[in-house]
Amino acid sequence: MPHHADYSVEDSLADLEILDLLTAPVPPSSTELQKKQAYKRRDADLDPLLLAAAASYGHVTRNHYAHDFFPAVGDPRAEGAYDWTKWQPEAPGTRKERKPRLKYESRQAPRSHRLKQVGLQDKENDSARTATSPLGCADNLPSPSSKSPASSTASTSQGLLPPSTELEVKCMARTRVPTPHGPVFLHLYHNNRDNKEHLAIVVDPAQLQEDSPSVAPHIRSRTLDAVWSESETEMERITRGAYVGRLSKDSQKPSQPTRQRADVSITDAIPSPLIRIHSECFTGETIGSMRCDCGEQLDEAIRQIAQPITIPSPSNPTQTVTIPGRGAVIYMRQEGRGIGLLSKIRAYNLQDLGHDTVTANLMLGHGADERGYGIAAAILRDLGLGADGAEGIRLLTNNPDKMQALEKEGIRIVERVPMVPRSWQRRQHSKLGEELVGVHLHDEDERGRGATMIGAGEVYGEDLDKYLRTKVLRMGHMLPLLSDLSDA
Repeated sequence: MPHHADYSVEDSLADLEILDLLTAPVPPSSTELQKKQAYKRRDADLDPLLLAAAASYGHVTRNHYAHDFFPAVGDPRAEGAYDWTKWQPEAPGTRKERKPRLKYESRQAPRSHRLKQVGLQDKENDSARTATSPLGCADNLPSPSSKSPASSTASTSQGLLPPSTELEVKCMARTRVPTPHGPVFLHLYHNNRDNKEHLAIVVDPAQLQEDSPSVAPHIRSRTLDAVWSESETEMERITRGAYVGRLSKDSQKPSQPTRQRADVSITDAIPSPLIRIHSECFTGETIGSMRCDCGEQLDEAIRQIAQPITIPSPSNPTQTVTIPGRGAVIYMRQEGRGIGLLSKIRAYNLQDLGHDTVTANLMLGHGADERGYGIAAAILRDLGLGADGAEGIRLLTNNPDKMQALEKEGIRIVERVPMVPRSWQRRQHSKLGEELVGVHLHDEDERGRGATMIGAGEVYGEDLDKYLRTKVLRMGHMLPLLSDLSDA
């Protein structure tokens, strides 16, 4: 195009005439010759944009045109778009009143609305995928029922079943885990009461010896071994952990829904399985906090459960035989005695100001102990432990409230086994002698072997002593204080 200074009005009028010649429709009264001589219209995709630009519609941009043409509408002649093919010339001698030009509005929704729609669509797609996946969430317990308009509780507002609904648990997966104390079977549970994944650490190495005769019932999950669907395959069962023996490339044997029990006459001579109900403690188990003895307790529980058991020989009662230890740690996701990690950290700051662990919880608006044991009891029943018709349990605890709560849930406790902190064991041993304490002390060469950050070591210090004294004096834990033993 020539320079602006050389561009005359005649040139502009000539350009407009060419544009009119290219775009104007042929009048219906034109002759065939005129129609043949007329230029063919070019209705390409970008013509409306070019025409709009030529007509000085400055508010029309390439994005406006693309949003009109390419989305779900897909038709440039839809409502709100520029349709130049419907233009008709005015009849001679008539002058119609021109309609006011409509302001163009883009059909593209705000970004926040579009992201919200994409998120909803993704959730629908995920639901469709899991509904057909044999190993997805569809294999879990039935989805919670809809909320009632007036009596919805906090649990129902989170998409959970109301507390009045019968509690159900289901073992979703199981696998073998080697530990410093021997192999364990880690079970992961879902439930219809909360949205947490609770665990069961089962110590029963006799299950790995498939060919050896069993002298005690194997500790297995009823819901894991059950048939989840008529179409499930053996590989699906094995993948979730429903197998017997030791899983390997050469051994893949799915389990059966009905479990074989050992002979009752032999089982009577075997001590009941040792059970620990343990609540999650990130600070004690992961970073080795010495404000509490939780990390030490988890390692000590697995160590004690894994200890070999000596029983009379089935063939000769005058002799004894040794069998592997058996029991389980039910690992509950109840951080900070049920108040959560955030409140627990804030409670630590209050403890540094001079308050004890109970007062700190109360100052934050929590109870001294907000843990519940209904889910733990349901997991025990699923493992065939402590329920009616099953063998009782020996409970590893100092907490009388825990024993009472489990018994209220129908768990039969035949014995309480105390959980004495290792540092207190050592100090008691140095003052009174090991025979009076009645507990096993680690040898020095065993200190490095253990689970959690603490391992086989011990927690100690002023913070721990204050914490333990508060649990004894204010929460009623059945643990003799060092001062009591010294006075005795």
